[in-house]
Amino acid sequence: MSDTAYEELPIRDQMIRLGQALKLANLAEDGHHAKTLVSEGAVHVNGAVETRRGAQLHPGDVLEVPASGTPPVRIVSA
Repeated sequence: MSDTAYEELPIRDQMIRLGQALKLANLAEDGHHAKTLVSEGAVHVNGAVETRRGAQLHPGDVLEVPASGTPPVRIVSA
């Protein structure tokens, strides 16, 4: 996994909710789209399917929507 190119998503706080992160990373168009992606099991956090839209993400976590064709997004501190 070390050869993977990541986009970075800086956050000001210690955590961000999955639904918010999807929107900020442009992986979801809006909250409804984010909810749909999560409920369909299309979102991976740290390589595992995540089905909780309110899941907390922290710096170092990696968010991915494999079917989108976009690179994974790593959460980083701002």
